[in-house]
Amino acid sequence: MARLPRVHLAGVPEHIIQRGNNRQLCFACDEDFAAYAHWLKEYANKFQVHMHAWVFMTNHVHLLCSASNSSGISLMMQSMGRQYVRYFNQRYQRSGTLWEGRFKSCLVQEERYLLAVYRYIEMNPVRAGMVASPADYSWSSYAINALGKTSALCKPHSCYLALAKNDAERQQAYRGFFNQMDEALLADIRSTAKSGMALGNERFKQEVADLTGRRQHPEKRGTG
Repeated sequence: MARLPRVHLAGVPEHIIQRGNNRQLCFACDEDFAAYAHWLKEYANKFQVHMHAWVFMTNHVHLLCSASNSSGISLMMQSMGRQYVRYFNQRYQRSGTLWEGRFKSCLVQEERYLLAVYRYIEMNPVRAGMVASPADYSWSSYAINALGKTSALCKPHSCYLALAKNDAERQQAYRGFFNQMDEALLADIRSTAKSGMALGNERFKQEVADLTGRRQHPEKRGTG
């Protein structure tokens, strides 16, 4: 089946996933993570992309971001991918591809869904068994969103800012999201991340379909 073109809408948050080719290692040490973070900030600024949450794992990354225009995220990821591959190949004296083809992305509805994606991303190291708490993992946005660490990369989304009137109360409210997770919502996040279709309620999916002319539900299989 042909892959659907990615859908980007200015101002609408997107969940981005980029994996190493054949799940191969993409980050071998802290210097690699730091290099990726540096260029991500550079290209996010260049293409007017706001980064809300992220996690850098050893063989893939998750990003939650929104852009000022419909081309910003694609331009950022293309530039970022080329820059990091040059760095990685030179550092480890290798050649060829590093990433698994196209990055995956899906639009995210702000109501109900956006903060759940924040949590899904920042809990990745815990689900992988790497740490007991998201606070124990250095290469995610949890310390910024939940604990108040400053970061030039992070641009808080309005839904995050609306959690409370000041930073301390906002961070406390945000930490509360990590106490539980709706399993059905978790399954939705996983399935849309794989399919590239919008994450949200039926109204949101229909709005995306109307704006883009692209379906936001899987095609029904024929019954033969």
